[in-house]
Amino acid sequence: MLIPLHLAIDGLSPKQSFWWGWLAGTVGFAGTVSWVITAMHSYGQVPLFISILLMILLASYIGLYVGLYTAGVTWFKKSGLLLTCLAAPSLWVALELLRTYLFSGFPWALLGYSQYQWLAIIQVADITGVYGISFLIVLVNITLLHLIGWGIDKQRKIVRPFPWAACTTMISIFGISLVYGFWQLNYYATDHSSAGNLRVGVVQGNIDQARKWDKTYRQETVSRYDTLSRRAAQNTDLLIWPESATPFFFEREPIYQGQVAAVAQETKTSLLFGSPTLRRHQDGVPYLLNSAYLLTPQGDIAGRYDKRHLVPFGEYIPLRSILFFLDKLVVGIGDFRSGVGDLTLTLPQQDDRPPLKFGVAICFEVIFPDLVRQMAKEGADFLVTITNDAWFGDSVAPYQHFGMVVFRAVENRVAFARSANTGISGFIAPDGRVISTTPIFTQEAITETIPLRTTTAFYSQYGDVFAWACVIVLAICGWTQRHRSRQLNNESSHS
Repeated sequence: MLIPLHLAIDGLSPKQSFWWGWLAGTVGFAGTVSWVITAMHSYGQVPLFISILLMILLASYIGLYVGLYTAGVTWFKKSGLLLTCLAAPSLWVALELLRTYLFSGFPWALLGYSQYQWLAIIQVADITGVYGISFLIVLVNITLLHLIGWGIDKQRKIVRPFPWAACTTMISIFGISLVYGFWQLNYYATDHSSAGNLRVGVVQGNIDQARKWDKTYRQETVSRYDTLSRRAAQNTDLLIWPESATPFFFEREPIYQGQVAAVAQETKTSLLFGSPTLRRHQDGVPYLLNSAYLLTPQGDIAGRYDKRHLVPFGEYIPLRSILFFLDKLVVGIGDFRSGVGDLTLTLPQQDDRPPLKFGVAICFEVIFPDLVRQMAKEGADFLVTITNDAWFGDSVAPYQHFGMVVFRAVENRVAFARSANTGISGFIAPDGRVISTTPIFTQEAITETIPLRTTTAFYSQYGDVFAWACVIVLAICGWTQRHRSRQLNNESSHS
């Protein structure tokens, strides 16, 4: 995966490597985030040319991290093979960690997500997070690169020692990760029903984004969710609708509010759904919250979670005092504010089932490992994510988005239920196994039994310890490289 990039920068200076890495990263990420054009142009009413330009700017920004990586690798190559094999993956992880938090963060398509279907290797994410898988990928690529170089030199009859140390390091780390992975998969393959299960129904309304906020379409939307919910509510404990499922303010529309409450009452099931919430500051200025409401089987509001991590330029404008001339790039219904309070909701007790805590990651939030892990640390027995991926259109984004949820399940050892307006909806087990999914752009109602949490994962408890350890390793490698460079310069000056 990364071998061609490393071959391209072979023999270049760090500065030259940066530009080649930046170019490769920009081109690669332009394909990865091409869906931005659809979101902005088709649904955000942004002119096509500007949409393309903004997508290229985003790809160029992410490409900078690849450029910094290639520059760093070129610099470290002077320090020896083993040090480079440790420094390169540590550098990659450090840059991914930076991308997760800098400028509010955009950890979309981190390298480790590419392995979300290889269950055995991703199990170690319950210790390292997704960053550990990124580390493994880079480590394997760097080692294979040196093996290829050794083989080429051997064919040319150039004497070069076999990279035993690098190969031993890679095989050991990779092997331990695989053994741990198979052990965890075997553990979760056994019956853990004694910990408890939950019957959950997920509804996928497939509401056209172009008509979603059309007032004349409201009744049809509510009726569709009503019909699908009755199909999914087969002995269920919880029904889930997507983000902004109600195209109105739930608290301020008594007629529609009654219809939604009736779904919970008549199915005798708790109902979780997304809806915007309108509030006012003390000076009377209104603002919005992107909320998830939980109704009891009696139709009463049991709780509400307000989205914490908003989409910049989509739900709010960062640095508004400076960027006052910008409107939202995606046309919506107003400016949103981040929520406060608890990160979990409580599913009311029903029959012989005790109350259960669960977290709700709304759309963009699920790509942030630390936010989701805080929900698990707060005591979530299971996790939910609701989203409206209609913004992405018929692109790779819904599949990319879904793959990230697999990692959130493994990292926290908590089952996930996902409801997406246009798909992909589905269920994921604590070991990352996809229990069931729906096709995109279809009306669906599916029901599954998911296990409740049985343990607190290391990652849930301690967070990005591994990623920060990589930062420390990188600092040590950098100090070592700098020290060696000074020694060489001193020796050359004395000679």
